[in-house]
Amino acid sequence: MSGAAASAVVLVFGLVCGSFLNAVIHRLPRGVGLSHPRRSFCPQCGRSLPWYENIPVLSWVVLRGKCSGCGAGISARYPLVEALTAALFLALWWNFPPAVAATYMVLAALLVAGTFIDLEHMILPDSLTLGGAVAGVLLAMAVPGLLPGETWDARLRSSLFGAGVGFAALFAVVELGKLAFGRKRLDLEPAEKFRLALREGKPFLLIAGEEWELEDFFYRPTDRLELHLGSGSVWYLGPRGLARDGSLASYAESEGAEGTARAIVVPREAMGFGDVKLMLTLGAFLGWPGALFSIAAGSVVGAFCGVALLALRRVDEAGRIPFGPYLAAGALLWVFAGPAAVDLLLRR
Repeated sequence: MSGAAASAVVLVFGLVCGSFLNAVIHRLPRGVGLSHPRRSFCPQCGRSLPWYENIPVLSWVVLRGKCSGCGAGISARYPLVEALTAALFLALWWNFPPAVAATYMVLAALLVAGTFIDLEHMILPDSLTLGGAVAGVLLAMAVPGLLPGETWDARLRSSLFGAGVGFAALFAVVELGKLAFGRKRLDLEPAEKFRLALREGKPFLLIAGEEWELEDFFYRPTDRLELHLGSGSVWYLGPRGLARDGSLASYAESEGAEGTARAIVVPREAMGFGDVKLMLTLGAFLGWPGALFSIAAGSVVGAFCGVALLALRRVDEAGRIPFGPYLAAGALLWVFAGPAAVDLLLRR
């Protein structure tokens, strides 16, 4: 097969994979199975799409970004994901031996899906991060040239060590961020009445006309939300229940407890733990140098983009910015230019 023909096959394969990734991006965070329903459907009216309305990029252009059934707009994300996946696959095919390129295509697909899920939902599903780590270890063993090592067991050690270093490095950043910025005090002027409620087994704090699902605040057993009462006493809401006056009671026992708070201290994270688990995947595919480079480069890219997003007010109400897309950008920078850039710096 000629070079042009092989490139054409890779291009079509990338477009088809991008179409599949669109299904992953839409369905996975919503708990919709990839095989039920089997056919693609309109997110608005649920209409199943015939094959000729599901041709990557082309169908979106012909339909002018609208469903032919209900007329609802179809997000430009769909052709963007398809074109981006195809472009990445082609670039990998042109720059690496076939087996290594195919392996990096798996990584690129995981990063594209994770990026767009994180941008929309602020989560990185375990099926992508932990599943990607397993795939990275297996592929590192099977594909010579992906990581240092002449034998499969040497490459296995490189992959496992890379996953461990990547995980440990970002976990340390999260823990240090927790120590430095892990608490935020909200003073209430005037003081607000509150009440604890339980719905379907989940505890809620009802305060100032809002409902706070308490489990959203507890990432680890030591996290707790503090209610500073007008009387001067403090109630501590943690994963195990309500602590007050030296005693601990479960939320079932504390349901209906109420009072007046003059301040709330909430726990917060420097970043989500899904980002930390993503480093298992990056380390498994890229080894420890690639994992550390991804963190460093992702931080630089994220800093510039974060400032721009804040200036344009394109962040959510809590001011959160997902870090997963920047880690993905750092990983791709390593794949295409990282080793050469590091080698150039070391020679100076």
